[in-house]
Amino acid sequence: MWLYFFICYFCGIWAFSSSRKHLLITLLSLEFVVLVLYFSIYFYLCHFNYNLFFVVYFLVFSVCEGSLGLSILVSMIRSHGNDYFQSYSVLQC
Repeated sequence: MWLYFFICYFCGIWAFSSSRKHLLITLLSLEFVVLVLYFSIYFYLCHFNYNLFFVVYFLVFSVCEGSLGLSILVSMIRSHGNDYFQSYSVLQC
């Protein structure tokens, strides 16, 4: 079971590091990594009969991370018209 989570985690990291063309693909791969971490922490805490308060906090922070990523994506599409990294310059105000 832990090997499955380990393989899924590194597949998500590989997808995040290999996709540098669109912002939406990188955000989806980050959400996949967060989802795999969430399930692995949940199964770990359930296996040892710990409290699940940490899972709730982790889920709250992952939702905040996802909403910030979507707000950056929407503002980038509104200002530049697409989500390509090549059309976005950090030096512009």
